[in-house]
Amino acid sequence: MSQKILVVDDEESIVTLLQFNLEKAGYGVTAAYTGNDALALAKNNEFCLIVLDLMLPEIDGLEVCKQLRQEKVMTPILMLTAKDDEFDKILGLELGADDYMTKPFSPREVVARVRAILRRVSVQNIEKDKQVEEVKVMKFGEVEIYPDNYEVFYKKVKLELTPKEFELLHYLAVHKGKVLTRDQLLNAVWNYEFVGDTRIVDVHISHLREKIEPNTKKPIYIKTIRGLGYKFEEPILND
Repeated sequence: MSQKILVVDDEESIVTLLQFNLEKAGYGVTAAYTGNDALALAKNNEFCLIVLDLMLPEIDGLEVCKQLRQEKVMTPILMLTAKDDEFDKILGLELGADDYMTKPFSPREVVARVRAILRRVSVQNIEKDKQVEEVKVMKFGEVEIYPDNYEVFYKKVKLELTPKEFELLHYLAVHKGKVLTRDQLLNAVWNYEFVGDTRIVDVHISHLREKIEPNTKKPIYIKTIRGLGYKFEEPILND
């Protein structure tokens, strides 16, 4: 059975174009043209990925993304936007979208992005099954990471992280003490070249800091190494 993708866009021509190319690539496609229809379909069906337009009737793509994540629907989301406004793209990523593309786009690039996201998810699932002897918990100060369960606790309180936020934090923690460039993080977590756009890394770092740093202006876990990238450290906490 082919993997099913939900394509959401109010422009029928775009839906038809995406459906043709995705089905040609071997995926099953379900179409939605409004935000409400997208929510209903995503919550009541199993999709491997959602291609979600930003501008939709009834409720927009940002609100769809927000509500799905609030209701623990963690299906990967590739966001489409015709806007040049950087704020909308960043907000979409912060709300839980995994990637974005700006219209007009190449259908071949959409398929490539979809394959990259699904390949990453597949590899992670396989690795998770093989990690029989993996450390069950990684502790750093007041942060506890449970790789097997995709869970993170801060001060004993479970954090609500998107899959990308967890993967980024876990990768940083595994390489504790090492300076990692934005390109390294981009390739490791997103598993493909992001056309040199490393801003997606900065957005997710900022979001992680809001959740685990006592003071985001003076981070003690995720340090910025000026001109290079980021480094994860285990802080020395005062009793």
